[in-house]
Amino acid sequence: MTCIIAIANQKGGVAKTTTAINLGTGVAAEGKRVLLIDLDPQGNATTGSGIDKSEADAGVYDVLTESAIIRAVRVISPTSGYDVLTANQHLAGAEVELVGVNGRETILKRALESVTDDYDFVFIDCPPALSLLTINGLTAANYVIIPMQCEYYALEGLTDLVDTIKRIKSYLNPDLEIGGLVRTMFDGRSSLSQQVSDQLDTHFGDKLFKTVIPRNVRVAEAPSYGLPVLVYDKMSKGAIAYRSLSTEFLTRFT
Repeated sequence: MTCIIAIANQKGGVAKTTTAINLGTGVAAEGKRVLLIDLDPQGNATTGSGIDKSEADAGVYDVLTESAIIRAVRVISPTSGYDVLTANQHLAGAEVELVGVNGRETILKRALESVTDDYDFVFIDCPPALSLLTINGLTAANYVIIPMQCEYYALEGLTDLVDTIKRIKSYLNPDLEIGGLVRTMFDGRSSLSQQVSDQLDTHFGDKLFKTVIPRNVRVAEAPSYGLPVLVYDKMSKGAIAYRSLSTEFLTRFT
């Protein structure tokens, strides 16, 4: 049975897309069949997977507007070992177009039903906002993974995100659960980072992944080459951490 994971955080700049790309790459490297859905109009998960978003003929926009099915528009990442449902700026218009559509919150969920036999894991890279796109991602998912920096504002925003997840669970997706929290861009020299990390451990316990993703230059460089850091520099601290996270993820979800 396919496990669908939404990677979400209402706060931007927390390595959400980086986590989606590298977790997908790490899991695919272990022989799992993976689909990455880029649900952000910026299309960063698309370009980070080695795909030119400007040349993609069709993608998630066409699936959400029900003019194409996933099998017809998915593409193979040339770098990462998984399939991609691409995004570009056209996706920004989908929310306006879907305003009057009945069942608009469940379009992605229904579309994924046709490919449940094709994949072991589907990762959905949600945009950094509580939009109709994010709601579609959360409604389609079994679990949410939350990447977050260990800083005050990120902790404050986490409360809002957890409330959002509870509302989605109550009204649209009763099976939705928090699958885990990932500490990203972690600066071990900062006492604040350690304090926030300790608070997360206290409040979320086993939900908190043990693996911590450090702040690392190679992780930041990799997307400009259209590569996950796991491919760009396998021996960097960031790659080692994401490989560890992939192993921990598989232990938790298989």
